[in-house]
Amino acid sequence: MDAPPAGTAPLPGGLPRRVHLGYALGSLATGAFGTVPGLLLLPYLTDTLGVAAGLAALLVLLPKAWDVLVNPVAGRVSDRTRSRWGPRRPYLLLGGLALALLFAAIFAAPFGTGGAAGAYVAVAFLATATAFAFFQVPYVAMPAELTEDYAERTRLMSWRIAVLALAILVSGAVAPIVVTAGGEGLPGHRWMGLFVAALIALGAVGAFVGTRAAPTGAVRESEPTLRAQLAVAGRNRPFRALLICFVVQSAGVATILAGVNYFADQILRDPDTGATLLFACFVGPALLVMPVWTRVGARVGKLRGLVAASLLLAAGAAALAVAPLLPAAAVYPVVALVGAGYAGQQVFALAMLPDCITWDEARTGRRQAGVFTGVWTAGETLGLALGPGIYGLVLQMAGYVSSDTGTAAAQSDTARLGILLGFTVIPAVLVAVPLLTLRHYTLPPTPRTTSTGGDHAVVVGDESR
Repeated sequence: MDAPPAGTAPLPGGLPRRVHLGYALGSLATGAFGTVPGLLLLPYLTDTLGVAAGLAALLVLLPKAWDVLVNPVAGRVSDRTRSRWGPRRPYLLLGGLALALLFAAIFAAPFGTGGAAGAYVAVAFLATATAFAFFQVPYVAMPAELTEDYAERTRLMSWRIAVLALAILVSGAVAPIVVTAGGEGLPGHRWMGLFVAALIALGAVGAFVGTRAAPTGAVRESEPTLRAQLAVAGRNRPFRALLICFVVQSAGVATILAGVNYFADQILRDPDTGATLLFACFVGPALLVMPVWTRVGARVGKLRGLVAASLLLAAGAAALAVAPLLPAAAVYPVVALVGAGYAGQQVFALAMLPDCITWDEARTGRRQAGVFTGVWTAGETLGLALGPGIYGLVLQMAGYVSSDTGTAAAQSDTARLGILLGFTVIPAVLVAVPLLTLRHYTLPPTPRTTSTGGDHAVVVGDESR
C-alpha cells in the first residue's frame, strides 16, 4: 500500500446519515466476534468436546490475550499505511474477510472430540483473534478522523452501538438456534460457525463500502517507534483512567455472556429457549434506550452518563442473584435493566475515547489514533477474554462436570451456586468498582480546546489543518 495518501480532512461538524450507517455496519463484525465466542466457545469446549472447565478457560483466554500484543502493532501499521482508500479502510475489507473465514474454521472440528480437538480450537482461535485485531483497531480509530465535533462523535457512536446491539441480538440469540437446528453437537456448531462467518463478512464489506465517501484522515507526523507511541499513550492520564475502567468492565460483561447458557440451563431450567430469551431481553431494550442515553449525555455529560449507566448495569446484575427464588417471568425484566445499562456504558465509553485521542493530538501536534485505539482494543480484548476465563475458573472451583455428548451433565448444588455467582455478583463487582478510576478522568484545556460547561473541557479540533 505505497500509493500516496488521498484522504480528505476530518469534517468539523455533522456527517451524512449514510456515513453514520456505513460506519456502524462494521459493528456487525465486532459484535458477532465479541459475542459468540464469549457465549458459546466455553460451553462448546466443556459440553461438546469434553474439555475440563479449567483447561477450557485457559484455551479461551490465551488466544485472545495474544491480542494485547497484536493490537498495538495493528494500530501502528494502520497509522503508517498510505493508500487511495486512506489508512484505515483497506483493513476493514481485508481484515474483515480473513476474520470471517477463520471464524468458521474454529468450529470446523476436523479432529472430533477430545484433547486434539481442544488444541485445534486454541490454534484456530489464535489466528482468528489476530485477524480481528487488524479489523477492529483501524475500525475503532476512524471516528477521530471522521469528525472533529464533540457531539457528532456521540451521535456516531449511538449509530454504532445500535448496530452493535443488533449484532449481539442476532448473533447471540440466533447462534444457539442454529446449533440446535443443525443437530446439536459437532454438526450444529459447524453450521453455526458458517452463519456467524457470513454475518461478519456482511459487516466488513458494508463498512468498507459505506464509508467510501467519508473523510479518510491523511497520515500525519507520529512518534518514530512503537515503544515511543505506547509511552505517549501511557502519559495520557484521561485515556489511562478511561482504559482501566473499560477493561475491567469488559471483563464483567464478558463474564455475563460466558454464563448465559449455563444460567439458562441450570438456574432457569430452560436449555432450549432460555439462552435466546435472555439475549432478547438483554439486547432488545438496548436498541430502545439508545436515544435516551444520547439525550442524557447532552444534558449531564458523557462522564456522568457513563457512571449512571454502569451503576444500572451493576445493580441489575446483582439483583439477578435471587433468580432461583423467582419465576422466570420475573427474571427477564431484570435482564432488560442490565441490557439498558450496558447500552449506555458502551455508548459513553466509546464516545469518550476519540475525545482523549483528539485532545492528545491538540496537545502534542501528532496524530496517533491508531496507537491509542490499538492499546484500547488490546485492553478491551483482554477484558473480553478474561470474562470466560473467570467464569471457567469459577466453574472449576465449584466442581462443574464436563461432557462430550453435546448435552450438559447433571450438576451438584455447589456447581449450580458457582454458575449463579459467576453470572451475577462477580460481574456486578467488576462493573461497579472500576468507576473509582474515573476520578482521574479530566481533559485539561489546550490552546485548541473549548469548554462545554459539562464535566470537563473537550477538544473541538483545529479547523485550519
